[in-house]
Amino acid sequence: MADQVQRILVRLLDEGVDCWRPVDAILVGPGIFRITSPPPSPEDERWEFDSGQHVVCEEREFDGGRHLVAVLAASSD
Repeated sequence: MADQVQRILVRLLDEGVDCWRPVDAILVGPGIFRITSPPPSPEDERWEFDSGQHVVCEEREFDGGRHLVAVLAASSD
């Protein structure tokens, strides 16, 4: 089975208000994704989690509907 890319949201740091970046990620386990989007330019923005990192995601409600959000780092083992 081929890896299926999904969109998750990663919090942007140092923004002053809650801001989220949609990034590509691949499901690697129950509720665990590996971020596959290329990293941002450090001059433009800082992500809470890095490209290539495994993260635990949960669904959260936003004005535009429900989205998967990266909430904490997961072990890559």
